[in-house]
Amino acid sequence: MISAFFELVTDKVASAILAMVVASLLPWAVSIVAKVSGGFRIRNNAHPREFFQNATGMVARANAAQQNSYETLPVFLAAVIVAMLFFVPQSIINVLAWLYVMIRIGFCMAYITNLAMFRSILWVLSMACCLMLFYLAIRVSV
Repeated sequence: MISAFFELVTDKVASAILAMVVASLLPWAVSIVAKVSGGFRIRNNAHPREFFQNATGMVARANAAQQNSYETLPVFLAAVIVAMLFFVPQSIINVLAWLYVMIRIGFCMAYITNLAMFRSILWVLSMACCLMLFYLAIRVSV
């Protein structure tokens, strides 16, 4: 399974850019889960934050996963761009970028299904991908 993952990730810059796009759309996708499962209606769109203030259970967790996805997204985007600017090998950038995306999808699923410890482990792993990109950029630049 792991080798299949590596075979799917190309060594082209477009792969990292696509991973950045998918990561950027992930909070939106999770917000759809939160809204649909919470009975969100068009009229709620006038004040969506009020709708989620009283949310509980899966709806509240999906909303929290959305918020956390927005919080970590800038770190990921910056890490990929910095790694590309400092000429970290593109194949390594792509693998770490897609690994981040896959881990974040798992994180959101774990958050929504209330697997707190697993969610925390996935959060650490996703941030490790970003930190590794920054570390490699530093190593290449020295």
